[in-house]
Amino acid sequence: MSSKKTNQNGLKIIIVGCGKVGSTLVEQLAGEGNDITIIDTNASKVTEIANLYDVMGLAGNGASFSTLEEAGIADTDLLIAVTESDELNLLCCTIAKQENNCAAIARVRKPEYSKELPYIREKLDLAMIINPQYESAKEASRILYMPTALDVNSFAHGMAEMIKFKIPDDHLLDNKRVMELSSYDIRNILICAVERDGEVFIPSGQFMLRSGDVISFVATRKNARIFLEKVGFKTTRVKNCMIVGGGMSSFYLAKELINMGIEVKIIELDKARCEELSTLLPTAIIINGDATNQELLKEEGIEFVESFVPLTGIDEENVMLTLFAKQVSGAKVITKIDHINYKGVISKLDLGSTIYPRYITTEAIIKYVRGRKNSMDAGNIETLYHLFDNRVEAIEFRVRELSAVTDVPLKDLKIKKDLVVAFINRRGKILVPSGLDSIQLGDTVMIVTKHTGFHDLADILE
Repeated sequence: MSSKKTNQNGLKIIIVGCGKVGSTLVEQLAGEGNDITIIDTNASKVTEIANLYDVMGLAGNGASFSTLEEAGIADTDLLIAVTESDELNLLCCTIAKQENNCAAIARVRKPEYSKELPYIREKLDLAMIINPQYESAKEASRILYMPTALDVNSFAHGMAEMIKFKIPDDHLLDNKRVMELSSYDIRNILICAVERDGEVFIPSGQFMLRSGDVISFVATRKNARIFLEKVGFKTTRVKNCMIVGGGMSSFYLAKELINMGIEVKIIELDKARCEELSTLLPTAIIINGDATNQELLKEEGIEFVESFVPLTGIDEENVMLTLFAKQVSGAKVITKIDHINYKGVISKLDLGSTIYPRYITTEAIIKYVRGRKNSMDAGNIETLYHLFDNRVEAIEFRVRELSAVTDVPLKDLKIKKDLVVAFINRRGKILVPSGLDSIQLGDTVMIVTKHTGFHDLADILE
């Protein structure tokens, strides 16, 4: 077992599985002061990650009691199992719960388990079961419901949304200050982050918008549509979608879209998988063929589809398919990226909306961990998203007790720079606050900030 410096401030966490999600979790959670031990059967991978992030590493089977015992399961606060095997993940959690009754989180991806996840979670007493393919599909479906958006994140149980879009050339928002939006009779929206030339800003009212800026704003779904329509963007959902690849992600996305009344066509190379999909998705059109063949894509109507989503298991193939779709059609495109080795290059390509399943998984887990650090009974972080390549966090806190931030007008609080209070959810009503408004007990409050690692709403103060 490789060693690490012990940190007494955070939780003691065991992570089983050093794949894409496991390594991303280590990077994030170790950086937030937690005591991390990683387990994987691949000894070289364990050594590499342990040395890179200065964490404890153990080569072995995470479902073995002796391995978990050596990793320190007896005094562990949380076990996270994110191996490639659903069954192994569930077994790791079960053994951990039997030995220590610590909190446990499992990644479970197979569609056959999807209807049983609430039952499995309850019976195994798990803190969370996360399905990255299903969560990615939900994110993609939200974007296709509002195709103008590059990204759509949901807050306050769906009552509020953060929407990202790019200002086109010669657009009416070009050379407008944020405060001038009121002249368009646009109310109850808040522009909370702007990316320009690789730099991210938390804008004040004086901030001047420019064409090419990528804007994130917060509003209710109704007000978001009103805003986008007033500034000249299409807000109706797509009518049809072409999906490339027939894996789990494609199945989940197709099911979401069909339930929304959107026509779906899937192109998959494996004939046996096509037959399975035809049974699982009887209203979808399933095409057996090679989508890297441009002529096949044209025969199947890529030039006329309203949306196009490549979901192969190869990032490079997804990128090339997206670029081809943008070249020959006006389709809304979404690109799934599993690896991030070339993120700098990818960010410079016009790939439409991009989805990173590993980040969707880690955000859900990090939200839970931060909540546990603040309160071992009930966390106060309702929602957490990382934005603009992890340079900005959007966090929704629940106000469970009175503190230095409650019952004080926002204008009188000494709030940190590069931070904005985006909305207050008070008994189901979304309020975009002014300086005269105050945070009250029972509210949920969303903040957007360039700072990282907030565990409690009081962290917003200087």
